[in-house]
Amino acid sequence: MAKPVVAIVGRPNVGKSTIFNRIVGERMAIVEDTPGVTRDRLYGNGEWLGWHFHIIDTGGIDLGDEPLLFQMREQAHLAIEEADVILFICDGEDGVTGADEEVAQILYRSKKPVVLGVNKIDNPERRHNLFEFYSLGFGEPTGISGAHGIGLGDLLDNVVAHFERVEEEEYDESTILFSLIGRPNVGKSSLVNAILGTERVIVSDIAGTTRDAIDTPFHRNDRDYVIIDTAGMRKRGKVYEKTEKYSVLRAQRAIERSDVVLVVLDGEEGIIEQDKKIAGYAHEAGRAVIIVVNKWDAVEKDHKTMDEFKEKIRDEFQFLSYAPIVFLSAKTKQKLHQLLPVIDQVAENHSMRIQTSHLNDVISDATAMTPPPSDKGNRLKIFYATQVSVKPPTFVIFVNDPELMHFSYQRFLENRIRETFGFIGTPIRIYIRKRQEN
Repeated sequence: MAKPVVAIVGRPNVGKSTIFNRIVGERMAIVEDTPGVTRDRLYGNGEWLGWHFHIIDTGGIDLGDEPLLFQMREQAHLAIEEADVILFICDGEDGVTGADEEVAQILYRSKKPVVLGVNKIDNPERRHNLFEFYSLGFGEPTGISGAHGIGLGDLLDNVVAHFERVEEEEYDESTILFSLIGRPNVGKSSLVNAILGTERVIVSDIAGTTRDAIDTPFHRNDRDYVIIDTAGMRKRGKVYEKTEKYSVLRAQRAIERSDVVLVVLDGEEGIIEQDKKIAGYAHEAGRAVIIVVNKWDAVEKDHKTMDEFKEKIRDEFQFLSYAPIVFLSAKTKQKLHQLLPVIDQVAENHSMRIQTSHLNDVISDATAMTPPPSDKGNRLKIFYATQVSVKPPTFVIFVNDPELMHFSYQRFLENRIRETFGFIGTPIRIYIRKRQEN
């Protein structure tokens, strides 16, 4: 399930970035007592009462005509559009201002749930300042202090109370959901259309034509699929058309909903640094991954070209050593027939469950072949292993002392598990836990 999205909005200099930093638990946003310091949205991840969510910090909404303020207002409008819940922050020292009322008008039109927080309520004597904020029409305001962390728990209680209302289409458990991620103009939408055999998604040579994630269910070879097309991801920090600025968050949400992620590369342009960054989102999310090299028909090649390109992929994407590589052309449909069988295979591996007895046989054989390491006379003892979850396959290995498990030996055990059971296309997770000897 995709995580809900919370957007923090409000006029400049009410403390939005301080509150954002408190919620994500790190200083991601610049904090300075100058209006307009946060000039772009920042994305982070928060957690409260077992709910995990994305959070967007925005530049303030200000209805002035200055170019910077206009840009920040546009960013906030976009963040509101993207959000499931809006966290509206006002300044308790200033009281309700005309700008707050204008922001409130924007939020009314959004039709989204709004939670009102009044910042800079640092002590009980200031709580009487809250009453005038009822006039904004968003119910009971929550007094908080971003600087000191006061009241944030109550504020987040009100935020997560709205999450259960966030509806997401549910599919049958046997349905394979897969998404396509990649830089703009690598041919994701063309590939969607080629798979479906229709012009379901607008295709244009203009980078970034796809504006949102689009779910398209289809049935093929007695299996049900849902394909999720996402807006192309651009490098942060550059100035792009405003609608492009969501693409990373939209892709992350699509990844979270997917069983399989297709990382689409441009065979003509080759690999750039941003491709690795994009692929990293899927790997970190624990999704099954297929690397798809599109536009292969346009590449000048000889009998060595494909092997050389594969070698470069393996060198540049070392963290995706488990991911199969498919070369194809969405335009000509060259080798397109190879894609769905690979999707089926990696989806199956992503949800594979191994019997505990078989798993421990593999671990036992591995330790007999290569004994566990020792340190200062203390040798690592492996008692047993068990699989605790799937999507991705996750294992716990119980040992006498986790500190003795060197990362290289853990990698050795992972490789043996992969060699035995396959797990092509899926990451696997291994956790080391201490167990007392009897």
